[in-house]
Amino acid sequence: MAKKTRKTEKAWQTGPEWQKPFYITTTLPYVNSDPHIGFAMEAIRADTVARAKKLDGFGVFSNTGTDEHGMKIYQNAQSRGVSPQEYVDEYAAKFKALIPALGLMPDTNFIRTTDPHHVRAAQAFWKAVEQNGYIYKKNYKVKYCVGCELEKTESELVDGKCPLHPLQELETIEEENYFFKASAFQKQLLELYETKPDFVIPDSRLNEIKSFVRKGLEDFSISRLASKMPWGIPVPDDDTQVMYVWFDALVNYISAVGWPDELSGDQPSELSSAVSRKGELIDQKFQHWWIETGGVVQYCGKDNLRQQAAMWQAMLMAAGLPNSRTIVVDGFITGDGGVKMSKSLGNTVDPFEIVKEYGTDALRYFVLRELHPFEDSPFTPEKFKEAYNAHLANGLGNLVSRVMKMAVANDVKLDEKTAQSIEKSSEIIMAMKEYEKGFGGYNIQQASNAVWTLISKADAIVQEREPFKKIKTDASAAKRDIAELLAYLKIIAGLLLPILPQTAETILDLIKENKMPERPLFVRK
Repeated sequence: MAKKTRKTEKAWQTGPEWQKPFYITTTLPYVNSDPHIGFAMEAIRADTVARAKKLDGFGVFSNTGTDEHGMKIYQNAQSRGVSPQEYVDEYAAKFKALIPALGLMPDTNFIRTTDPHHVRAAQAFWKAVEQNGYIYKKNYKVKYCVGCELEKTESELVDGKCPLHPLQELETIEEENYFFKASAFQKQLLELYETKPDFVIPDSRLNEIKSFVRKGLEDFSISRLASKMPWGIPVPDDDTQVMYVWFDALVNYISAVGWPDELSGDQPSELSSAVSRKGELIDQKFQHWWIETGGVVQYCGKDNLRQQAAMWQAMLMAAGLPNSRTIVVDGFITGDGGVKMSKSLGNTVDPFEIVKEYGTDALRYFVLRELHPFEDSPFTPEKFKEAYNAHLANGLGNLVSRVMKMAVANDVKLDEKTAQSIEKSSEIIMAMKEYEKGFGGYNIQQASNAVWTLISKADAIVQEREPFKKIKTDASAAKRDIAELLAYLKIIAGLLLPILPQTAETILDLIKENKMPERPLFVRK
């Protein structure tokens, strides 16, 4: 009983986040090169959903981090002449810097797969799966894509190459490794997809993973010989093998929320006892963020669908743990000619450079409204600049400046009665329905479009009623128009809080203080 009492005093149980929980995570990007805009898109979208949930009164645990083991890391560190740990330390710092750069919530959790707790949790997870009879050892030979860190069958190859990494030669692996008995979970996975029709979003990706699983699942290797690839988490009770990178990294979704709480030390005996005491594997923190939430919402790219929606779910079943709640699948960002942006092709865009030139909320705007929420979308500097000028500098920013200039010049302040009346108007009600529908289906583009509908409506009021001219002939009517515009601005800013948080807060402060912005919210480029 003493141990239980001590747990209730933990910091994560004392705040408002201990109510009505919601857990969301990005994938963990592989630290084999600098951050790129594809992952920035994923992180921003997950953060926007997290912010919206927090505004709705949920306690939110938002997770991101870095995947730091595997062959690519080992090879890159060797080519640089540094240790793998030095290599991943350098790159992890760059990815952690995305939290402030992208305007992610400051309390966003950042997990590294080299963190001591994660290493111990991955080993405990292995033992749980092993004790349940789903890990075995065998000799095998397979073609392996280092870029994907995945085995490849002939049917997946194009001209003998991985279609996602055509510039990399496939490796042939022939050794004795441990295997995960994925073939045992075909029926259970299909039942999961049927009973939870929103398990994978969008529907097209759900149909894709159903089709993949219906064809039959093959057992897959989950370890490598340490003598050939030493950079990985040691397999429990067999130091000749290290864990396969995906098997290790996927466990972060549960290790990030404390699973299993018993693992406070490094001794192998603790691993064994933690796994054997199955009734105590789920501690209160994990209970709150994984069980009470109905599982984690996982954002991922479409090239991660198999790992997230099939491999990881089978692994959870094998360990006797509940499945994830929802997998939200992004499309790719493409460059000129519709070619996927990728680190291996060297055609990526640096999100830090975009933020430096245009600002954090400008990047958030583009990935949330200008890119399709689920399908491939193009990015070019020209498209970005055009959207920025049209919808931020000349759109939202210009509207705020004009309305606040009229309000300050004529001493018109936000009138709550007017605001309440505007909130009941058909335009606002329709926009709110679209906004809520968008967030409900993880379609943030739809939600953003609803906000810009209101921005267009407010612009139309300025253009059609011209209160800046009317003030000379009918001051009372002009001031009513300005008060209505202030109410629109307040509603717009409120809806923008999860989307463009810095800009939204600035607008709300300007309204509250009844002053002009000191500089344009978005300077035309």
